[in-house]
Amino acid sequence: MSNLINVPKNGSLTNTNSNLNFPNWSNWLDDIFNRDLPFVFTSNFNNGITLPKVNIKETADAFMVHMAVPGLKKSDFHIDLDNQVLSISSEVKEENEHETANYTRREFGYSSFKRTFNLPESVDEEKIDAHYNDGILSILLPKKEEARRKPPKTIEIS
Repeated sequence: MSNLINVPKNGSLTNTNSNLNFPNWSNWLDDIFNRDLPFVFTSNFNNGITLPKVNIKETADAFMVHMAVPGLKKSDFHIDLDNQVLSISSEVKEENEHETANYTRREFGYSSFKRTFNLPESVDEEKIDAHYNDGILSILLPKKEEARRKPPKTIEIS
C-alpha cells in the first residue's frame, strides 16, 4: 500500500471524495493553459532571428572582425561608429506575391540583427575599412601608430 496522497493542483487536501474521474472547472482550465502548444503553432516561430557569428582577431597592427552573414547584399548593412562603439546592423524585408486565376498568395519575410562592439582607444577611427565577399563581412580596425607593437630590438651593451 502506498503512502502517497494525490494532491489537487490548488493544494487542497480537504476534498477526499473519489470524484477524480470528473475534473472541476479550475483543473480543466489549468490543464488547457499549461499544456504545450501543438507543433503546428510553433514549427516556424522565430525562424531566422539569430545573431550572426563573429570572429575577432588581433594582430600587431590591427583588429580584424569577420562576421558570417550569407545571403545578404552589401547594401543591406549599416555600419556606424559612435563614441568608440561600432554597430553593425541589417534589416531585410521581403514580399512575394503570386497571382493565378483562382487565388493570390502573398508571403512576407523580415529579418534583422544588430551587433555592437566597444572599441579600444588604440583603434584609428579614421582608417576603418569594411568589405563584403562570399557571405563574410570583414572589417579592418587599424591601430593608431603609437599603439602598434614595435618589433623586438637588440640592445648593445657599451
